[in-house]
Amino acid sequence: MCQVDEEYNGHLEKISLPTLSKKCVKCKDGTAVLIIRVGDAFCRDCFKEYFIHKFRAMLGKNRVIFPGEKVLLAVSGGPASSSMLSQVQEGLSRDAPKKLRFVPGIVFVDEGGACGLSVEERQRAIAQLESIFREKGFPYHVVHLEQVFSLPGSVLEAVSSAPEQPGSSYKAAVDQFIQNSRGEHGLMEPSVEDAESGFAQLSTQDPTYPTEHRLALERLLASVRTLTAKEDLLQTLRQHLILHTARVHGYTKVMMGDSCSRLAVKLLSSISLGRGASLATDTGFSDTRYGDVVIVRPMRDYSSKEIAFYNRMFNVPSVFIPGLDTKTPEKASIQRLTESFVTKLQADFPSTVSTIYRTSEKLHSARTPQSAITDLTSKCLLCMCAIDTNTVRAPGDSTTHPSPGSPDRVPGPMLFIWGPGSGLWEWRLLFIRPVICNSRLERSVVLQL
Repeated sequence: MCQVDEEYNGHLEKISLPTLSKKCVKCKDGTAVLIIRVGDAFCRDCFKEYFIHKFRAMLGKNRVIFPGEKVLLAVSGGPASSSMLSQVQEGLSRDAPKKLRFVPGIVFVDEGGACGLSVEERQRAIAQLESIFREKGFPYHVVHLEQVFSLPGSVLEAVSSAPEQPGSSYKAAVDQFIQNSRGEHGLMEPSVEDAESGFAQLSTQDPTYPTEHRLALERLLASVRTLTAKEDLLQTLRQHLILHTARVHGYTKVMMGDSCSRLAVKLLSSISLGRGASLATDTGFSDTRYGDVVIVRPMRDYSSKEIAFYNRMFNVPSVFIPGLDTKTPEKASIQRLTESFVTKLQADFPSTVSTIYRTSEKLHSARTPQSAITDLTSKCLLCMCAIDTNTVRAPGDSTTHPSPGSPDRVPGPMLFIWGPGSGLWEWRLLFIRPVICNSRLERSVVLQL
């Protein structure tokens, strides 16, 4: 039995714990400073090269952004979007080996009105982000969430993209860009010149919005009962503001900072919310549902761990802004519960996120983007995705439902849910469907519901 006065100094044996190799797996010479996955240990220089190469390889492989094109970077201040902004600045520098040749701009959507932040907190966060944007040297646009009530009704309509001309391929665009650059006596830095003109035209002061818009936003959020619906609504409003900003200022592409971890959570939560038909557009690299503006996700190959390590090691600034789900329990919403489930599963099984992400890469839309744009009547007025209105009778259902032409039938799809001991429940979607089905409500009032 152990005694208090026993001495173990001379009897304890020191055992060395097993450790992984401390050499970089890429250069085989440098000392590893981090381990991304099991066995993937990188030194500082190799990790930076690996991180930068992955970003440019994603853009080069898809060839969606053409040289000289105006691209709007949607920056929220979080780690992923801040890292994306840093990668764009790195790619536009003079000494970049594979230099990016598009003209960037930045947009930030202030969502403090929906998250319960005070005016001082919102101004403080905007000031911190503006200092980062000025340091990058890109033109930026600060948009408040309350401005969604001043948007025109045309934001609820899909705009057809311009038809492709003969020879309008990626190679032709590169050759044309090189010829224009040579004609101007050398390559120019479009980002610096665009920043100077942008700073001269844009006001960095907070734009004022009417008080009734602030009150309307409060009433809108108060009418939504669950946090799940609030997050979904906030995503829709944010998307419309970003698209409107891109169209007003002539941007044809929008870069989003969705990481691999975020897209894995979004995929599972979208299935739970009934958005399985639009998974290909919601999680894919390019999203062409809006026609004239294409959304790209160049950070979709990065995990949240890689982004956090890169930002910490190379001093990438970011600003934390509380959101709707900040400090909420894991069962507060479907999105929050899905995030907690994936995060905990990833801790025990490191391939969870990558498996979900690789599954999303195999998803494709059943309809082509061209046919979806031409058939505007079959598109949702809020998210611009194709509407799946086919109602299927549930197995074993003997209930007689009204015919499609019956006046008692509520327009729109129906969800059939099995209730305990009460047979089949029929739940019609009454919140959105009267607007989508071309009822008497105008398109301009959709955002005011």
